[in-house]
Amino acid sequence: MTACLQIVIARSVATWQSPHFSKKSDIYMPNEKTYFIYLLTNNYNNVLYAGVTNDLNRRITEHKNKLIKGFTKKYNVSKLVYFEEFTSIDEALNREKQIKKWNRNRKNELVETINKEWVDLYRE
Repeated sequence: MTACLQIVIARSVATWQSPHFSKKSDIYMPNEKTYFIYLLTNNYNNVLYAGVTNDLNRRITEHKNKLIKGFTKKYNVSKLVYFEEFTSIDEALNREKQIKKWNRNRKNELVETINKEWVDLYRE
């Protein structure tokens, strides 16, 4: 299990919804499909980017390695500071749209609900 997925499990237990356990054991069994909304920032925490993915590990690795052209590459945005897990793509997309409409202060408050120090939640 990758370190980032372990963080997802820990955050899921502490903050959002209970993780999905198989009925046969206490082993974490990801849903058939899991979706994430996430917030990235740069090293100075002065830029925020909101995105959606079905594979948080892959997507953050792509951002960190500058494999995605556009805003995150141009402004060096690759520090994962917030994420939420969903079982429905529609719910994830609606949440992303909701957050994108918020002003910066409200987004900052959201990040600080789980990450007061704005540390990178992604560990390789």
